[in-house]
Amino acid sequence: MIRPATADDLPLVRELWQAFNTEIPDEQWREDDLAEDLNWLEQAVEEEVVLLADEDGLAVARRKGDRLGFLEVVYVRPDARRKGLAAELVREVVTRLQESGAEMLELEVLASNTEARAIYEHWGFKPVELTLGASVSQLSQRLAPADGPTFGFAHVQTDDVEKVKRDAVKVLRSEPDVEVEGGWVRVRSDATDADPARLKSLAKELSYTTGGVVLSLGIERGVVVRYDLFDRGSDVDEYLSVPEYYGALPPGDAYALGANATVVGRLTGADPRRVREVARTAASPDELPPAQELYEQIASVIGLRP
Repeated sequence: MIRPATADDLPLVRELWQAFNTEIPDEQWREDDLAEDLNWLEQAVEEEVVLLADEDGLAVARRKGDRLGFLEVVYVRPDARRKGLAAELVREVVTRLQESGAEMLELEVLASNTEARAIYEHWGFKPVELTLGASVSQLSQRLAPADGPTFGFAHVQTDDVEKVKRDAVKVLRSEPDVEVEGGWVRVRSDATDADPARLKSLAKELSYTTGGVVLSLGIERGVVVRYDLFDRGSDVDEYLSVPEYYGALPPGDAYALGANATVVGRLTGADPRRVREVARTAASPDELPPAQELYEQIASVIGLRP
């Protein structure tokens, strides 16, 4: 049965409010205001809409102006769920707010609380305002001027230097620097240093024209290390030391920017165990070795000259 809470119910109201906060904690960087909330509930029982579903559920709502009501919390104990109590509580909240002249009801929900969001959307709630958050260290990193060096090489697994040079000239429309390094031919140009996307395109084209393995490896902005591995023109692995350095990514996309040690080992002869140890990813450059050091370590593991 849904009923309004009284002063005698204050211990139960506080217990249910605290249970909600324990089950759905706020983001860790926010100040803990539970004590303040528990104190406010005494006033809310007297002045706002505070409803109980026997001893199993709680809804608290308040007015935020002439036309707007705000649902502070709706909570049902886990063993009393799937019985429609939450809907009954909110329905009674709506009735009481309508009687007082409210036209709209708003609430807040954590983006991570997908189950609650689905229920609210089913009831008819729609997003009105989006709150975004980011760590200040991450913002400092991403908003800093890009003043570090950007450079890279395309490493072609062949000994046919002249063919690589001819093919590279066709792509770049200029003559690159080409060197032999063991079983690889290394290609560099000012154009690809200025634009990492052109380095990747060059590597892909050289892999296609030579019918073999090509790895582009370099540093961007003096901060992150990137490689792209191609086999016969197909992109088979991509690595970025800080996957979300340039912006947030879906979890699957961020994961895909980690090194695939098995593929690298199969195509280059590198030890997969060492590739996994060295080609690590992190949320921030501060969690990894300096970019130049990491770049040299990756090159060494694969058997390339940095």
